[in-house]
Amino acid sequence: MRNVPDEVHRALKVRAAEHGRSAEAEVREILSAALVPSQRVRLGDALVSLGRDLAFTDEDATVLETARDRTPAEPLALP
Repeated sequence: MRNVPDEVHRALKVRAAEHGRSAEAEVREILSAALVPSQRVRLGDALVSLGRDLAFTDEDATVLETARDRTPAEPLALP
């Protein structure tokens, strides 16, 4: 590995050996764990959770549906 201090390189090799991976595979795993969330928040799940937290009922949904503006949107005018 280039531009990595010897101490870090040794620690990486030890960690990789503990996990049965190459140093390169261990680096990929470390980067993936650091940069990609393990549990992605899904919009539907978040909305269901929010509805439960707020005790949102079918009656609330009916009120929102009747109050909704149904006017069609104006088409976008491009120059």
